[in-house]
Amino acid sequence: MTIVMDRAGVAAAIERLAEYLELKGENTFRVRAFRAAAKTVDGYAGDFAAAVADGSFAQMKGIGPALRDVITELATTGRSELFESLRAEVPPGLVDMLGISGLGVARIRQIHETLGIDTLPDLEAAARDGRLATLPRFGARTAENILKGIAFLRQASQWRLCHHAAEEARALAEALSRVPHVLAAHPAGEVRRRTEVVRELVMVVVADVAPEELFRLISDAIGVREIAGQDERHATLKLGGGTSVQVVVTPPQNLGAVLVQATGSDAHLAALAEHARTNGFTLAGTALWEGSRFVPTPDEQTLYRALGLPWIPPELREDGSEVGRPVPRLVERADLKGFLHCHTTYSDGSNSVEELARGVREAGYDWLGITDHSRSAGYAGGMQPDDLRRQWDEIDAVNALQLGITVFKGIESDILADGALDYPDDVLDGFDFIIASVHSRFTMSEQEMTARFLRAIAHPAVTILGHPTGRLLLQRDAYALDLDAIFDAAGAAGVGIEINADPHRLDLDWRVLRRAREAGVMISIGADAHNLGGLANVEYGVAIARKGGLGPDEILNARDAAGFRAFVAARRA
Repeated sequence: MTIVMDRAGVAAAIERLAEYLELKGENTFRVRAFRAAAKTVDGYAGDFAAAVADGSFAQMKGIGPALRDVITELATTGRSELFESLRAEVPPGLVDMLGISGLGVARIRQIHETLGIDTLPDLEAAARDGRLATLPRFGARTAENILKGIAFLRQASQWRLCHHAAEEARALAEALSRVPHVLAAHPAGEVRRRTEVVRELVMVVVADVAPEELFRLISDAIGVREIAGQDERHATLKLGGGTSVQVVVTPPQNLGAVLVQATGSDAHLAALAEHARTNGFTLAGTALWEGSRFVPTPDEQTLYRALGLPWIPPELREDGSEVGRPVPRLVERADLKGFLHCHTTYSDGSNSVEELARGVREAGYDWLGITDHSRSAGYAGGMQPDDLRRQWDEIDAVNALQLGITVFKGIESDILADGALDYPDDVLDGFDFIIASVHSRFTMSEQEMTARFLRAIAHPAVTILGHPTGRLLLQRDAYALDLDAIFDAAGAAGVGIEINADPHRLDLDWRVLRRAREAGVMISIGADAHNLGGLANVEYGVAIARKGGLGPDEILNARDAAGFRAFVAARRA
């Protein structure tokens, strides 16, 4: 069976189907079923093609025969009969409006039914000319926020999230590696530097044939729709599925210089070229020269070594200041002993406590901190006190199985609008640790939001602040917050701050990690996993920590279970 749409593409299509169904006014249970199926597909950790071929998706939670057929149709044909019929019934502009923060289905329907608006340009016009402000429960401030949301949506459409881009790049590298005369294919650019969003895919191809001939072979092998901007060494290929990728071709002896150039960033390359100049070399385009002598660079290490530099990990190649500095020992996935921030069937997760414990142990971790949603998060099945007691008993039972992993009793407690936590102190005392997060009232002023966080930090039960700026990449900006005040307070109180590794968040931003560490803040990497497939989120959190220059000693869950207990105890002392 041939797969023409990958796992991420199928998941995105099913999520879009859920949006169409919701806007059409379909039964809420059907909408939820499609949303759950999209999460299941996106988080699937097995062989996607095999699961489609043998129909084993139908055995997974929440995917019955009807959804299995939709998944199979999408994966094998790239289209869906249901998708086409819904697209004919629901104006696509209404679906686009769902990408505007704060504009939900009810309001979109109200706008559509009252004003007859079904495109973003018409919505923008209505927000500017005052028609939106006259609608019930709207007003001038809502209209202004919608204008900001439209501007953000247009900017975000030029980018893709890192995990989608990385998956595309991996698949493309595999496809290119099978083309005749290709010796190797390497993802480069923003994907290789592990930036949180990616504008362009870049591939470096090592070949033993002329580039012009290679581009012809690639076109025949992987279905290139168009070749643009071709010159003697590179071309932009537009693939059948709509992806655009810049391909740079090099012989083996020059791979190092070409890969450095294609990886970037511009600031790193400028600093590297200046360093080369002051040391008697010329780094011109994709070649290194010493006077008139060409210097072969079969790998990057050779190039950096020729310039008297250590190899600089791609994650650090951003502002140029990394050139000439000592390279720190960066955290790696293998350094992590604990798995933090995950949800079970007690709230909005897909797996039981035992299933999660076994999966986390199999992934190589020694301890696990479970953090389902607290009671105020009703939209996510937030846990009532009776649920907590049942879960604690279940965690005790799983620990008694001696699976080789320690399971800690945690909670992701909402930070309420006034900064209080979501349960009374006598309930909070029953947890081994607490992640405190904001999930509501994002439009507070900077002063109000900062005060909200500071009160939460002052509570002795709080161990870690979760996704502290609230951003959703390409969907929602961070809320207003005085980060330096938060860092200072958290560092003084011994409260950790999370890098939320969900690739839709990646929050904290890597650009502020050093400021947090200088304030004495310990950083945790939290997967925010809602199923076993979410275990893979950790790699994106590790990438952000590496981009921030952090080593294992600066990461809370690089400690063993005893070290984690000690951190919690010190906080509560």
